Amino acid sequence: MIFNCELRRVIDDSYDIEIGRKLCDTLIRDVESGLLGKTKNIAIITDDTVEVLYVYDILSNLFAKGYRVQKFVIPAGEKSKTREMKARLEDEMLSERYNRDCAVIAVGGGVVSDLAGFLAGTFGRGVPFITYATTLLAAADASVGGKTAVDTPLATNLIGMFNQPRKVYIDIDCWKTLPERQIASGLAETVKHACLGDLEMFEYLEKHTEGIFEGDPEACEYIAEHNCRVKYRVVMQDERESGLREILNLGHTVGRAIETVSDYKLLHGEAVAIGLAAQARLGQKLGFISEENAVRVEALLRRAKLPVTIPDYIDVSELCRKLYTDKKVREGKLRFVFQKEIGSVMQFGENSFAMPIAEEEIAAVLREMTGEVQ
Repeated sequence: MIFNCELRRVIDDSYDIEIGRKLCDTLIRDVESGLLGKTKNIAIITDDTVEVLYVYDILSNLFAKGYRVQKFVIPAGEKSKTREMKARLEDEMLSERYNRDCAVIAVGGGVVSDLAGFLAGTFGRGVPFITYATTLLAAADASVGGKTAVDTPLATNLIGMFNQPRKVYIDIDCWKTLPERQIASGLAETVKHACLGDLEMFEYLEKHTEGIFEGDPEACEYIAEHNCRVKYRVVMQDERESGLREILNLGHTVGRAIETVSDYKLLHGEAVAIGLAAQARLGQKLGFISEENAVRVEALLRRAKLPVTIPDYIDVSELCRKLYTDKKVREGKLRFVFQKEIGSVMQFGENSFAMPIAEEEIAAVLREMTGEVQ
């Protein structure tokens, strides 16, 4: 006997991204207007750096409007993006009597938004959440797409789910409090988007990178908007990463591996910058990008105060082994996304945007980038 459970449905996961300044009041008005439904129970998830800068205003304003709201704070940094930290937050929320009628507001950078989005997707079998992005990295990488995940000792971002927020706020004023190194880290994902899908943006960055570090309003708004547009064009066509969305992993095969092998001494964007340089160098050898444009990519990364060589403390053999934990690996073979000159990506077949690469090919490039081979 076969009993068919027909559960077809159409889901509209559309949401707005608001780019602006001092968006706390806007967030409060949106919540009051029903953005999170009828719930009066809100959990704010943040880290111990952002907590003292922005969370008090959001918490106190929500409290004044009659919401039951409490903050749940994690240590800042990639090392907090784990299954164990997710479980700790869940236990803390349960002990404070949060249940299925609550909602989550993530206030912070990429680690907070990834962790809180994953938690919201599983807590009470799913509760609504909002992302209030306070870093350039979060604005570039976590604002579009709904990918939420945690890291494990063996691999990054392989435990998670697609979970779209109700709305994303990109508060550019928050960038004023970021250290220069954090601005640079966010610029790595910005350069990545330009390399894979926006030549005009790449050329703009070549002229205005210094202005971003100086907080130039026009430059900051430009990159915030163009980051969203580039990523949206990809996600709109491939929300669940069945093909095209792989291109957003440009630079990440080496980047994620080196981030882990460095024991997170390197920030995510710093590691991705090295990965971008690696794919450009290998791409040049394979004929996908000219020497002139490969040099332009590395020059822009340096201008953004990002590394393009592998630190001496990284063992290349260990790094090569770690490459195999990348989510693009198929049947034990490394696969790389490559940019096509600047502003486009290579396609290797129908809906195929990553190419198998022999370990020896990428190992040779990585050794070259440590100075071991001249």
